[in-house]
Amino acid sequence: MAEPCVSEDHQTDTELFGSSQVADGCEEAFGFGDDLELNQFDGLPYSSRYYKLLKERKSLPVWNVRSEFLDLLVNNQLVIVSGTTKTGKSSQIPQWCAEFCLSTQFQHGMVVCTQIHQQQAVELALRVADEMDVNIGHEVGYSIPLETCCSSDTVLRYCTDDVLLREMMSDPMLEHYGAIILDQAHERTVSTDILLGLLKEVLVQRPELRVVVLSAPPAEDCLLGHYGSSVPLLRLEKVNEAEVVHSSGGSHKDYFYPALRLVLEIHRTREEGDIAVFLASAQEVECAYGILCKEGARLSGELGQLVPVALHPSRLGLCPCTTEEQPHSRRVYLSHSQAEDMFCAVDSLNFVIDTGVERKYVYNPRVRASAEVIRPISRCRADIRKQLTKPAGKCFCLYPEETKLPAECVPQLLESSIVPTVLFLKRMEVAGLGHCDFINRPDPEGLMQALEELDYLAALDNDGNLSEIGIIMSEFPLDPQMAKSLLASCEFDCVSEVVTIAAMLAAPSCFLEPPVSMAAEATQCHLKFRHPEGDHFTLINIYNTFKQSQREPYFSPEKWCQDYFLCYEALQTACAIRSELMDILRRLELPISELAFGTKTNTLNIKRALLAGYFMQIARDVDGSGTYFMLSNKHVAQVHPLSSYGAKAHKLGLPEWVLFHEYTLSENNCIRTVSQISPEVGVCVLPQCGAMKQGSLSTCHEIKLSKHFIFHTKSADM
Repeated sequence: MAEPCVSEDHQTDTELFGSSQVADGCEEAFGFGDDLELNQFDGLPYSSRYYKLLKERKSLPVWNVRSEFLDLLVNNQLVIVSGTTKTGKSSQIPQWCAEFCLSTQFQHGMVVCTQIHQQQAVELALRVADEMDVNIGHEVGYSIPLETCCSSDTVLRYCTDDVLLREMMSDPMLEHYGAIILDQAHERTVSTDILLGLLKEVLVQRPELRVVVLSAPPAEDCLLGHYGSSVPLLRLEKVNEAEVVHSSGGSHKDYFYPALRLVLEIHRTREEGDIAVFLASAQEVECAYGILCKEGARLSGELGQLVPVALHPSRLGLCPCTTEEQPHSRRVYLSHSQAEDMFCAVDSLNFVIDTGVERKYVYNPRVRASAEVIRPISRCRADIRKQLTKPAGKCFCLYPEETKLPAECVPQLLESSIVPTVLFLKRMEVAGLGHCDFINRPDPEGLMQALEELDYLAALDNDGNLSEIGIIMSEFPLDPQMAKSLLASCEFDCVSEVVTIAAMLAAPSCFLEPPVSMAAEATQCHLKFRHPEGDHFTLINIYNTFKQSQREPYFSPEKWCQDYFLCYEALQTACAIRSELMDILRRLELPISELAFGTKTNTLNIKRALLAGYFMQIARDVDGSGTYFMLSNKHVAQVHPLSSYGAKAHKLGLPEWVLFHEYTLSENNCIRTVSQISPEVGVCVLPQCGAMKQGSLSTCHEIKLSKHFIFHTKSADM
């Protein structure tokens, strides 16, 4: 039998760690045993595929620092590893951490590795299980929202950062884990930033714990400033230097159609290789997908097939334009910011087209709304995109070389509402972990607004600590306002309906935006679900019809959604979210009322429950033209065109008073998910917001808003 190709590495590790002292004071041999033919994780003989994949793993840049990394892991609680994508750090380092934990017989816990995208967590778990020669769901597993594939045998688990964060509510010290890997730290998501802050205190209380932070240059400088210059930093060499071609000039606004024209020009050259195009947003990805599908069909067959693929986090997977690809076809991957790591498994790229811009929504606490901004990407992100091609590939940057890009990505914590974050941190204080050392502290104004809003929602007590209501609200993976509405629905006997609304709003939008030529047909289809009381009730209609239709024989849910211009994946997600919310309600032993949708009493109760959480989001049509004045911020906005009350959808006139779910600042300020309310219901419900605090906190804010509402009501009657 041939000698296994792992012998040299195992020998090196034994020499390096055989007599090393682990943090708990016990000297453990970091050896792997004499019989190298047996898998150290399941005790079974290695397959031939394991050795084939091992040969590929050794060609990765990260493998060159394997021994150095393991040495640092033994002697340090925290290690930072910096490198661009396709270095192998996301797949190999978690395996090495699992080997380290195995050397202590997992007495300090298993290994968990976070990702910012669900799809990436699943794909990495599948790949690593293959490389470790074990079964997915056993030794290697994954956990993403609404789906878990793990068992009691799992020693390495991939999960999204928000999943690990919610685990801390029940396990603040994360004692189930001996090694925690935070991947993609340079993306600075809210959940990753909170984990980076909380783990700083956890490391002090758990000296045996190991934390590995995976990032990309130049973000490691920020991490070193946060954790201290003494923390070891391991830098990985760049994988590939692509030929970079910059635009000679032009405006950042002129990038969309030039990018698509460049795709067609590359295709006409007949040079081999797939293309990746980075646009500003998911909406642009979908638009470009439709255009390239049409243009590709018009191309000469001699050029080969052009196959657009939408590849971005909101998609559940790759979505090629056609299911049957011809020989010599070329794929065009359409993506946007925060999706660079999703190209790790794509080895066929020879061209990258980088528009250099991103479209983001930045939250403004003063008006409680998000504003759409278009801005340049970070230099960190631009460098990552240049590393995605094969050797000698080309990266076309549609911006001048002298363009000054910001060094790092802007932390999401500074650009989003921090009300959910503050509610979570208040919950962590209850759990005994009261300090979060943020890399970038939230704006004081945003923090005060978050505390004020939690106060309005009765989530805080007299001392500013989490109230009983606040503790229950934190159990739900929802925005605090929706969590409060869900709790209120228990009092108003409309739980089944409000939990459906919560699930539909938490899932991606179920409405598909069709091509312009089919817009009228789609509007007519959507009108069949329209409820006269508004969009919240329309969502219930859609969900109930979808579930009822599934019970019919020979029913094809995909075909049904296609016929009505609805998104099947979004409705499936809503079903899963609703099931999870119902499980939480049962676990908390909260009353669940019977379904009574359609009755007059039930309609009134749904509005009362929604007002309990969204009483700050009331607007009045000031002149009968659809221009709504919002009471909380004194701004005006139009109803979104896709609403039941949109200009083309509602022929019976617009309601005077409405409750809305979302307000967006854009060229045409708009309010989304709008339902009709009456002044009588509003005045009746508003005082109850304070009453639900059980008299523990002043209700002056609610009284002020109530008086403001009454004032406008009386003005309307004059």
